[in-house]
Formats: sequence, C-alpha cells, structure tokens
Amino acid sequence: MQQENESGNILPEVHDVTGEGRLVPLAPGLHFIATPIGAARDITLRALDILRSADVLAAEDTRSLRHLMEIHGVPLSGRKIIAYHDHNGEAMRPRLLHALQEGQSVAYASEAGTPLVADPGFQLGRSVIAEGYRVYAAPGPSAVLAALTVSGLPSDRFLFAGFAPNTSAARQKWLATFRDIPATLVFYESPKRVNAMLNDCVGVFGEDREAALCRELTKRFEEVRRGTLQEIALGLEDAPVKGEIVVLVDRAHGPAAGPEELDKMLRLALARQSMKDAVSEVSQALGLPRREVYQAALEMEKKS
Repeated sequence: MQQENESGNILPEVHDVTGEGRLVPLAPGLHFIATPIGAARDITLRALDILRSADVLAAEDTRSLRHLMEIHGVPLSGRKIIAYHDHNGEAMRPRLLHALQEGQSVAYASEAGTPLVADPGFQLGRSVIAEGYRVYAAPGPSAVLAALTVSGLPSDRFLFAGFAPNTSAARQKWLATFRDIPATLVFYESPKRVNAMLNDCVGVFGEDREAALCRELTKRFEEVRRGTLQEIALGLEDAPVKGEIVVLVDRAHGPAAGPEELDKMLRLALARQSMKDAVSEVSQALGLPRREVYQAALEMEKKS
C-alpha cells in the first residue's frame, strides 16, 4: 500500500523483498539515482533497491552502471541499460517518456555523483516534469558536498559554479561575476587547466582569499590542499595534480573591521570557547582572514 507524506503526496513504494523473494514494484515515474564518485560502497541501499526494481534503466555511462550493479550483485533480469548522455539526449528522451506514459518506472544514474549536477540528466528531468510525470530522487554522493565538508571553508552558504571557460580572457570575465558574492564558491576543473584557472582566480579575487583544492575525493589518492589562492597556485608549480578536481574559494568579505571592533568581539569569543573556535567565529562574523584574527588572538593571549 502506498504511503502519503504530510502534504498528501504519494511517496514511492517501499523497496523491500516479500516472503516469496519478489521485489515490490516502484511507483511509476523517473527515479534519479546518485552513484559513487569513487568508493563503490558509497552507493545507498535505496539506490540499489531502485536499480533492482526499475522497469527501465538509463545511465550517462552504461558501462559504469553495469559494473556498479555487478559489484553489488544487482541483476539486470533481462533488462537493458539505455545510454542517455549529452550527445543522444534529444533522441532518447522520447523513448524514456514513452515508458513513463505506459506507467513504468525509469531509473537514471549519473556516471558519478548526483544527477543534474554538471550532468545531462537536467534536460531529462525538465522534460518529465513538463509532461506531468513524477520525479523522485535517491540522494547520495556529491563531489560538491564532499569537497565542502573537507575544505574547512564556510558551508552555511555556497554557490556551485560548475566548470570555468577554457580561455584565460573568458575565464577572468566569468570569474569576475562571482567576485563579490557572499558565499563559498565551488568549481569543477580539469588537471590540465587548474593551474591557469587558479592564477586567474588570484588576479580576480586577490592573492589572500582563502581557498582549497580537493582531488580524487573518496579515492585512493585523495588529497586536500588548503591555504590562500596564491599559496595553492604556487604549490601547483612544484607539485602538479591529477584526477578529478574541485576548487573552492572563500566568500567575498566586506570592509575590514576596525581594531577596536576586532578586539571587543575576540575578547567575548575567547571568554566562552577555545581559541580555535573563537578565531573561526570572529573571522566569519567580521569577514577577516583567519590568519589575521589568529595573530590578534595570540597577541591578546600574550598580554593577558
């Protein structure tokens, strides 16, 4: 029996196995599945249930999905995996919409990560919604959120900007549109262009803007480089990077606070928490670099 949420909307049926070993069918509609960005075991149980139960399987990369299903023992059971990507989306959408018209459940999986984030599933989702069919999401891995988690940069407000333009002139103009946004900026970049991209970031955002470079998240050679844009850019000259890369840049900060304001807020913060937490709180509140607030805290500690 299907359940309803507080708004009265029908929820997808529970994906479970009955006593006879049969999977309960999914609710008709399009089911977006987030797939691992590296570690195969990052797939969710719900995503595996959907892959077992869906009438139709579609994937950005059929080989990646087939391999993932093999790893977790999910049988195709006579089904084929339909390729749906940027190059064939226009031709394949009618086929998937026809399946929905017949009341079938369609599962779509990104090559890696969450569908619609720098992913061809966007147009598929829009088309399905426009035709009045249901769209569901089985949330899971995301390089954007994983990078935010390990970056050390503020995550209360962030902007995912995707990939930057290839040429330096276009990239600088594009980056300038994000210069004054009060949110952590998140970019995807290739290892071939990341050095040039970071140098352009230095020119647009300033060399002292805090940043992080995350590569190969959840994989064997996972690495996170933290520091100012200038420090990270210079570090790439001595130690280039390979693999999947996410670049994060700290938010734009307003006019610098005066010494008196910094001193007052820092004293109050240090009175109720550790220096590390106090520095973090004050730097975010006043829009000051962590290192500047930390130095002020050290001076204050010496005088006390």
